[in-house]
Amino acid sequence: MDDPSLTVSARMDWQEANRRLLDTFEQRKLKIALFVCGMRVDQPEGRKLLGAWDEAGHLICNHSYSHLMYMQRTSYDEFAADFLRNEPVIAPFRQRTRLFRYPFLKEGDTAEKRDRFRALLKDHGYRVGHVTIDGSDWYVDQRMDQRLKRDPAAKVEPYRDYLIAHLLDRAAFYRQLSLDVLGHEIRHTLLVHYHEITALFLPDVIQAFERAGWEWIDASRAFADPVFQAEPKTLPAGESLVWALAAENGRFKDRLRWPGEDDTYEKPKMDALGL
Repeated sequence: MDDPSLTVSARMDWQEANRRLLDTFEQRKLKIALFVCGMRVDQPEGRKLLGAWDEAGHLICNHSYSHLMYMQRTSYDEFAADFLRNEPVIAPFRQRTRLFRYPFLKEGDTAEKRDRFRALLKDHGYRVGHVTIDGSDWYVDQRMDQRLKRDPAAKVEPYRDYLIAHLLDRAAFYRQLSLDVLGHEIRHTLLVHYHEITALFLPDVIQAFERAGWEWIDASRAFADPVFQAEPKTLPAGESLVWALAAENGRFKDRLRWPGEDDTYEKPKMDALGL
């Protein structure tokens, strides 16, 4: 889960979001990896927010301080400094774990930038907290928020249903792609964000995946899969790890789009549904 924040929505404060999310994981006895972007929590209340996750035994990981996109406008020096700036934010927590997730899953637009930052991560004892199943849950949340601002009485269930269908579709796509590229099953990591829609409907998402045959496991077990040691030599670097491995392979270009996931793919679908 990315981007815990003191600002969730006009209808839900972080305390309620924390309670809902932590209760859901506690009921399932699941421990997740929480990727923290410092600017969203760098104040006393933010330490309380993260402290609850730490006490519950979830991994506290680095997602940079300012959520910069590591592409043309962001230099290596700027990105590296921002990574290091986030270290004091997460350092006090017992469950602090040396996993780093790139903002927007973008790992550099040149080989030099890509490889220099990978070397920096290794120097600091870090591995990449790769996503294998990418999605646009953040955009579904954005659309729901816009609708509720226009019409506070609007039904939210259609957004729940769209979210579940979208995540299941992306999970099926990336699982099949991983099987075709690697020839075997891997332990997947699903990207979701600390948003109102997640707090509201995560139990429904979990149940839908179980009905579809998926089994939930702790993040630490998932990241122990050898696939997460891979360092695809792609440019621009990043996206889902499965996407990057498929791109590096070269035989799956007709099945890949860039970026792998974005609002542009979901907008026409949601427009057509009136969401």
